[in-house]
Amino acid sequence: MTAIETPEQAKQDRTYHEALVDLVYQFADDDFIISFRGSEWLGLAPHIEEDVAFSSITQNTMGHAFLFYQLLEELGEGDANSLAHDRRPSERKNAVYFEKKNGQGTYLEEPYYDWALTVVRQYLYETFKKVKLEAAAKSSYQPLAATAQKILMEQTYHLAHWKMWVTQLQHATQEAKVRIQSRVEEAWKEFGDALELGSKAIDMKKLGLLCGEDELKQKWLQEVEQHVASVPTTPLEKCLGNGRAGEHTEDLKQAINTLSEVYQSDREAVW
Repeated sequence: MTAIETPEQAKQDRTYHEALVDLVYQFADDDFIISFRGSEWLGLAPHIEEDVAFSSITQNTMGHAFLFYQLLEELGEGDANSLAHDRRPSERKNAVYFEKKNGQGTYLEEPYYDWALTVVRQYLYETFKKVKLEAAAKSSYQPLAATAQKILMEQTYHLAHWKMWVTQLQHATQEAKVRIQSRVEEAWKEFGDALELGSKAIDMKKLGLLCGEDELKQKWLQEVEQHVASVPTTPLEKCLGNGRAGEHTEDLKQAINTLSEVYQSDREAVW
């Protein structure tokens, strides 16, 4: 596939443009929601060093989401801030597992969050993101390739952080081992749609935007098997729904309402 260097060139081919837009929405929406769930741990992480580290990772991830929303703005999808805050849940492309609440309660009212859920989710997510970014770094759409290459410079450190947590907890107390393994098995039933590319998957591969789903899954699984002590042998499922197809839970609605509260209070303000 010939390299496409500008949004104007991408728009000339409808099939190419539609597949590209769908892919970039996946990147943007995944980062947007996972960074929100991370932000809910501010002041609640296990210790102060982790509070600082996780906050930094979360801030970086929201920055990555903004870079992808900017790509979408350039592709004619609308204002980046509006894309982040104004779209309905059914229009979102994030995987459903990423929108899942951290636990019981809310950040302001009796938060009873589960660190094991967060560690497993962040590790699986960052591993998946690394694999997908590496594929996007070779994309036929040059602005996407450049963005992926830029983000990968930070991604190495994000993934290393969660590898450390997974390793530590798998070699800690019996309770820690059980809780981590329980969340891994739970994730296996809910993570399936994250590794899918949606209805435009065939076009994405054909047009050189990204590799195929099977290759992504294989590379992700190979990485996970190196660090998770007991990987389930059952196929990955998507029991919460298929976010790539716009299927979402009430958890996403809650997240969007919270994230957009300040933005919606004065839509004309410059923040």
